[in-house]
Order: sequence, then C-alpha cells, then structure tokens
Amino acid sequence: MSDTAAPDPSSLSYEEARDELIAVVGRLEQGGATLEESLQLWERGEALAARCEEWLLGARRRLEAARTGASERDSADGGTE
Repeated sequence: MSDTAAPDPSSLSYEEARDELIAVVGRLEQGGATLEESLQLWERGEALAARCEEWLLGARRRLEAARTGASERDSADGGTE
C-alpha cells in the first residue's frame, strides 16, 4: 500500500469503496507484494467489502420501505395489486 493514509472506509461512498476494492483486488492478483503488503491489502479489501455491503443493505432496506409504503397507500386508496 502507499505511504499516504487511506481514507476510513466508513467515510466512502459506495462507488468510492467499490472502485478502491477493485484496485486492491487487482494489486493482490498481480502478486509481487511482500507478505506484509499482501496482508495490509487483504485487510483493506475486507474493510472496503464490508462498506460496500453496508451500502447495499441500506439500499435494500430503503427499497423495501418504499415498496411497503406504496402497498399501504394503494390499500388505503382502495387500489388493487
């Protein structure tokens, strides 16, 4: 990894975390890193993957809430599904 501090994954958008995760995987697949560098990359990748998962779960919850809200409004309006 570089000498500059990488941003905390919790501060990244989904796209930022995904793009960095792709770069990390690419570096690991290239090989040539020392064991310590590889471990740091792996740990960073795990943190980035967890951040992506958080975003995706949040999006899923929002979609489910929107669907539930739409169904409840349709039911209240006498609409059919």
